[in-house]
Amino acid sequence: MWDSENESVGGRDYGSGALNTTKHGLRTDGFEQRGQSWFVATDIPSDLLVQIGDANFHLHKYPLISRSGRLNRIIYESNDGELKKIVLDDLPGGPGAFELAAKFCYGITVDLTAANISGLRCAAEYLEMTEDLEEGNLTFKTEAFLSYVVLSSWRDSIIVLKSCEKLSPWAENLQIVRRCSESIAWKACANPKGIRWVYTGKLPKVSSPKWNETKESSPSRNTQVPPDWWFEDVSILRIDHFVRVITAIKVKGMRFELIGASIMHYASKWLPGLIQDGTGTTMMDEVSGIRENISSGNGIGGSSSISWKGGLHMIVVGSKDDHQAVQPKDQRMIIESLISIIPPQKDSVSCRFLLKLLRRANMLNVAPALVTELEKRVGMQLEQATLADLLIPSYHKSETMYDVDLVQRLLEHFLVQEQTECASPSRQSSSDKQMQEGTQQRGGTNATMRVARLVDRYLTEVARDQNLSLTKFQVLAEALPEPARTCDDGLYRAIDSYLKAHPTLSEHERKRLCRVMDCQKLSMDACMHAAQNERLPLRVVVQVLFSEQVKISNAIANSTLKEATAGESHYQPMVSNRKTLLEGTPQSFQEGWAAAKKDINTLKFELESMKAKYLELQNDMEILRSQFEKITKQKHSSPWASGWKKLSKLTKMSGFDSQDVGAKLPAEHNTKTPRRWRNSIS
Repeated sequence: MWDSENESVGGRDYGSGALNTTKHGLRTDGFEQRGQSWFVATDIPSDLLVQIGDANFHLHKYPLISRSGRLNRIIYESNDGELKKIVLDDLPGGPGAFELAAKFCYGITVDLTAANISGLRCAAEYLEMTEDLEEGNLTFKTEAFLSYVVLSSWRDSIIVLKSCEKLSPWAENLQIVRRCSESIAWKACANPKGIRWVYTGKLPKVSSPKWNETKESSPSRNTQVPPDWWFEDVSILRIDHFVRVITAIKVKGMRFELIGASIMHYASKWLPGLIQDGTGTTMMDEVSGIRENISSGNGIGGSSSISWKGGLHMIVVGSKDDHQAVQPKDQRMIIESLISIIPPQKDSVSCRFLLKLLRRANMLNVAPALVTELEKRVGMQLEQATLADLLIPSYHKSETMYDVDLVQRLLEHFLVQEQTECASPSRQSSSDKQMQEGTQQRGGTNATMRVARLVDRYLTEVARDQNLSLTKFQVLAEALPEPARTCDDGLYRAIDSYLKAHPTLSEHERKRLCRVMDCQKLSMDACMHAAQNERLPLRVVVQVLFSEQVKISNAIANSTLKEATAGESHYQPMVSNRKTLLEGTPQSFQEGWAAAKKDINTLKFELESMKAKYLELQNDMEILRSQFEKITKQKHSSPWASGWKKLSKLTKMSGFDSQDVGAKLPAEHNTKTPRRWRNSIS
């Protein structure tokens, strides 16, 4: 329907494409070229020289003025009656188009093709070769060829639109660009089942083969055509014409994921920096993956399955190597144009593609308004980003190695988007809600938690930069809400990396840095590392130890409660039904249960060891407490107090001695002394 069987590389051999006039101004056998000059093969000497650039045409006045209103006016309105030379440097199409127009004026047969029709149509308009001078003039015939032949063919529409790149603004004013763009858009959106493909197959590496070759590789009518069959042909167009085609395709209602994939394919061909990244995967591979998802029905609106994997690309002109040497100015224009035509839907293009586009936009100084728009698009799907994509260098800045402020803005856009979706859930359709719920179930976590882990990894990487200020680090770490992090191990790694790279921080700055971390959200390994980390402030280490002690106490209490509950109510039924349960369980589940049981026993053993260590720590604490109390009592005693104590002891002792003496004295008085007898001498 769109292409014929007798096409060649140069163009079609149309039956009505040969222009010939019945009225000849003079008899000629054609044109002869001698270097940069053209001569009419006739015996009559030329009387007019038409100069276009470096080419000189030695012609005759009468055939030209009979069909060209412009040349007629120039010759007859000139002051010089013997005008011998006319300069037409601004003629659209150049010497090639004028050669064909001059041959038409001389009655020589001219073959119209898709390659020369746009230039010849613009030249006819420039030379004013209208119906006022002669019926069936060049303007009428070229316009008819465009309308009835070119616009009915996919390949010819692409070739004509490609040839219009050097014909601005004539091709735009004559509506050639608009009509070709709409023709391409209509054919891209049409049902391809009724299309007869002339050339099919994989993308050639060298050049486009002839269209009458390799017909055996064409799919049959029963073979379903992939929805991305038009990507390769449209990608050869200049960026302004590509924008016109995509805009027309949008108006006709094509699916947004297909439009996004075509934009990514175009960028991968015209922006060399986006083709290869550090991971070895190419943007072309990513576009191919999107194509497969769309074709297999995984994309929105897709429901067909493709059995033919060869890929169908109608390569028109050019090769892959034609797009490598793109100047920075042209790259900036391409990026600005692509940003303006990206569909507004969230998943129309990948986040990786947006971040690579953003990196190049910052490097080439793209308009700030478009950069802001691109940042908002990245923020809409920031949870899909990777660490390598976020590490965007700071172009034209000397403060930090990476653009931390850019990531901060992306995070703010993401949080605004999340708050907007939570505040207005009614704006989402039922299909969008179901898709979002399915994505969250498959991912196992929501977007905010994924972004939190991504930010922690980013902070760990940029913390090694010595020029990164503490304020920027703290602001980026505290930008996420508290529920976004269920575990602060990643944030602890980032803080530790920052302390390693900034050893001159004061005690106050280190405390301020550690405030962004919640010690109660650290895992066992992180707590053990933090307890031995000399870079952390002492107060933070104490908080880590205290939180770990609380965790151990709660774990012991919970395990004791579970064991008691299981022993009372659940243990006996499990033992009685164990044999029946194992007989009805598949072998794979039994093996999994055995492995799980082994892990449970290991955890129990570790828990018992932890209990023993906990009891030892309590005993050591009691001993230390008692020793501390003794030392404290000894410190509170003074020399005067000890002297008074000694004096009071002596006083008590003297009182006891006096009481003993008083008690002894009456006893001595009561006892009768033995009577002493005096012995007389006489």
